[in-house]
Amino acid sequence: MIFKKKRDAFDFIMETGNSSELGKQMKDGLDVGHIVLIVIYAVTVFFMITLGCLCLNKYRSMKLIIRDLRQGRSIVIPRVPSQDSLPPSPNVLNVPELPEHTTENPLQRRQTKSSCRFPWKPPLQVPRFTKADLNLIQLIKAGREGVFYKGRIIRGTCRGHSLVTCKIGKEGITPKQMDNEVSIMRKLAYHKNVMQLLDWNTVDAPYMLIMEFISYGTLRNFVQKHKDELIADPELQSQFTIASYHIALAMEHLRSKMVVHCDLALRNILVSRFPWEVKVAEFGLARDLTRMRSRRSSRKKQHKERVPLRWYPPEYFRNNYYSFKGDVWAFGIVLWEMQSFGTLPYPNLNTSEQVVYSICSGYKNTVPSTCRPEIEQIMQDCWLDPYTARPSFTDIVRILENIVESDGDYVDVDNQRIMNAGEK
Repeated sequence: MIFKKKRDAFDFIMETGNSSELGKQMKDGLDVGHIVLIVIYAVTVFFMITLGCLCLNKYRSMKLIIRDLRQGRSIVIPRVPSQDSLPPSPNVLNVPELPEHTTENPLQRRQTKSSCRFPWKPPLQVPRFTKADLNLIQLIKAGREGVFYKGRIIRGTCRGHSLVTCKIGKEGITPKQMDNEVSIMRKLAYHKNVMQLLDWNTVDAPYMLIMEFISYGTLRNFVQKHKDELIADPELQSQFTIASYHIALAMEHLRSKMVVHCDLALRNILVSRFPWEVKVAEFGLARDLTRMRSRRSSRKKQHKERVPLRWYPPEYFRNNYYSFKGDVWAFGIVLWEMQSFGTLPYPNLNTSEQVVYSICSGYKNTVPSTCRPEIEQIMQDCWLDPYTARPSFTDIVRILENIVESDGDYVDVDNQRIMNAGEK
């Protein structure tokens, strides 16, 4: 019995020793794993703190630069040897330049660092001009957000242009609204049927956009003023088709840039040379869909932003939805305006409530009898409901291109000018 008790005690001691050794090994293993994790976390936190400090310093330095620029303080910039400027682009009209004794150019752009990654967004800007730097020659149109003028730059030129089109923002327009229009126009870059932005001032009121010079103002005023001459022209429908084709080209370009115009109307199309040079303008309501979470309209009712109801599609009033097919609807209204020589759409409706109710009920503008069947069909297709049934601007461009080419295959043999050229 005594021997058995001693044996049991010996076995207990051995088991206790083994388990202590095993626990010690496990403890050593856990300590190494913990140390590795702690080191990894420490390195990560260190890099995050370092990156945060760098971003904070960059942010503070940019704020100081912006504050100094707004207060008119001079900033020391290393001098760079002057280089010959690029040759100026030709003006639309041959107008004699101002005296050349002035050497100062108040509109010369001073390059500043952009605070954003995207080239179409407006960079931080030093004011380069004010209203006093322009001689406003003639009123073009008064828009919802601003007034368009033909103007001449008093001293120097703006990218080689002495005659320009100037949009001056109305009272109450914020710099953010003007910056949005600037970013849209910069993103659209160059297109022969889109109004080109030359310069801008969204720092000092009144806020201004300087654009390329346009000879004849808006297309609406043009067809109203020259109505009698246009009606007497036997090639009127061909000319309207050519103008419609160029407008569609501009809208197809907007679609390729993911920009919705939201204010396409005859009053927002400017004429340089009818019908070959017409340009889509006025991007105050335009939206860049790449910067929106969805295609649903971003306008909020509390902002009480006014929209052109007579040019808007029924889905906007039903669901507050406006997409590229909304611009297609407006394009059909533009074709109707052109055929009716600038008449206000839905001329028999007087109130906004009547207009909205009629559009949602399926009421359409009556197409003038002088309109060619091909254009009337495009109008009806643009006004289809639901919006998914409407053609795209690529489809419209293709249809109009075929019509223009077909018109070019035939000539009027009674045209006296052609007959005289044949006799020579």
